[in-house]
Amino acid sequence: MKKHLSSLLQQSIEAQQEQGLLPAGVHPLINIERTRDPSHGDFACNIALTLAKPAKKNPRIIAQAIIDTLPTDSMVSRVEIAGPGFINFFLDPLSQHAIIPSILQQGQKFGQSNIANGKKVQVEFVSANPTGPLHVGHGRGAAYGATVSNLLSAIGYQVHREYYVNDAGRQMDILATSVWLRYLQTNDASLTFPSNGYKGSYVLDIAATLRQSYTDTFHANTSDVFNDIPLDEPVGGDKERHIDGLILRAKACLGEKNYRIIFDAALSSILLDIRGDLEEFGVTYDDWFSERSLMDKGAIDTAITKLKASGHMYQKEGAWWFKSTLFGDEKDRVVIRDNGQTTYFASDIAYHLHTLERGYDIIDIWGSDHHGYVPRVKAALQAMGADPERMKVLLVQFAVLYKDGEKMQMSTRSGEFVTLRELQQEIGSDAARYFYVMRKAEQHMDFDLDLAKSQSNENPLYYVQYAHARVCSVMRLLAERGLSYQPDEGLKQLEKLTQAHEVSLINCLNQYSEKLLNAAQQYEPHQLSHYLRELATQFHSYYNSHKFISDDKALMQARLVLINATKQVLVNGLTLLGVNAPESM
Repeated sequence: MKKHLSSLLQQSIEAQQEQGLLPAGVHPLINIERTRDPSHGDFACNIALTLAKPAKKNPRIIAQAIIDTLPTDSMVSRVEIAGPGFINFFLDPLSQHAIIPSILQQGQKFGQSNIANGKKVQVEFVSANPTGPLHVGHGRGAAYGATVSNLLSAIGYQVHREYYVNDAGRQMDILATSVWLRYLQTNDASLTFPSNGYKGSYVLDIAATLRQSYTDTFHANTSDVFNDIPLDEPVGGDKERHIDGLILRAKACLGEKNYRIIFDAALSSILLDIRGDLEEFGVTYDDWFSERSLMDKGAIDTAITKLKASGHMYQKEGAWWFKSTLFGDEKDRVVIRDNGQTTYFASDIAYHLHTLERGYDIIDIWGSDHHGYVPRVKAALQAMGADPERMKVLLVQFAVLYKDGEKMQMSTRSGEFVTLRELQQEIGSDAARYFYVMRKAEQHMDFDLDLAKSQSNENPLYYVQYAHARVCSVMRLLAERGLSYQPDEGLKQLEKLTQAHEVSLINCLNQYSEKLLNAAQQYEPHQLSHYLRELATQFHSYYNSHKFISDDKALMQARLVLINATKQVLVNGLTLLGVNAPESM
């Protein structure tokens, strides 16, 4: 409808220009918005105010001239001037009915478009270090990333969903060392576990599996293991130097082969759990991209060579630094440490360059604590000759879970956290997915577990799903009474849908495609969840005020067509959010 009204306005403006009433060569952007107040019509346009300056005329005079030369259209009942020069359009209510056959004909594809024209984009999300199970904080990024991917696909993007596996680096070494120490602890209970190690029960499980499979293969004398290792923090030492010393000792005691067995066992076990949890959550990926593969392919060396060739790297104190301050960063960043090892930053810039070279634009979904990391990665891409504007980072605040009014902890290192698996077992995947995307991703979120479990109108998901279930209940009742649904007949009787509740519901259905497009282009799934809540509200009001099965067969079929169109839009929206539409509740 916006495009249609824009076309009418454009024809009027061109007619004004031909008559010399408006300056030729001016091509103003026609912006049409839905009105918030029905008394102001259905749509409003500020084009007269935009033209006032170049035309050197009062905007109300311009608005009147545009209205006078506006082509007659059966969809528009009247046009009025409001305020300083807004043009308000009042649509013929019957013209809005055309949305109903469109919904029924297009079915699951209703609302989708090809605006992006197949443009390739990679959405990288979650990508939590495989050092422990996913917790409820990661769940928000998973729900958000999966839904953004669905929305982009719905408007014509070719979306590649990717999980970047950090299977190299210090945190993974801390995990492997933690597993080995737990393995040793089964023979020496006096071993003091490092304060900076991973303490979750999953580490004990991995260690027990290694003990069962390899018996004493990885045994070492614990007094030798801890000999000359820097003291830990609880006894007056430095926890970082302590764990780094233990990592080096583990590699020395075990040798490369056995250390890699423990490392890979820990990685495989945790990755298997992460994959399983995400699949249960309805989140799947096209690729699980290994950081280690960047090293194997020489991609990191290639990126570093490009940075050096660009003149944006220098050596200091044995390390190689990237001149990120030239691009607005607060300080320069280490790319190669003084021991010759590359940093996480080196891997990240190589990964992003590699993705761009594969032909994808990039959407990264990161935790909000990574906001300072964004400009330095973009700076490195720019320094290597890539376009940093092809990379977009969407930041997500971690959700804080509350149960019985108590805040629940989520620390992976300490092992005291609520896993995503436990959350799904508690409230189900549907509630978790929906609640995670109800608010802007960058806003702080308190996840009310008790509300998510409640079966009441206060629970927004229940309220939306119940609307779908109510339509299904009407159709079951129809069959029980020996009556049939005849959509072709109902479509012929749409002019009978003139009640206020029907007009409001039909107007809401007309907004779905626009809401979907806005949600996708602005990366804001909450817009779609808010729309579904409004659609459910309109439907429940209609349901509570009118009978759908009646002796007036023509009216009955028209109403059945309307509620089944509503059902289809509810299904389409919930599907994009990764949520089911139950037939009974």
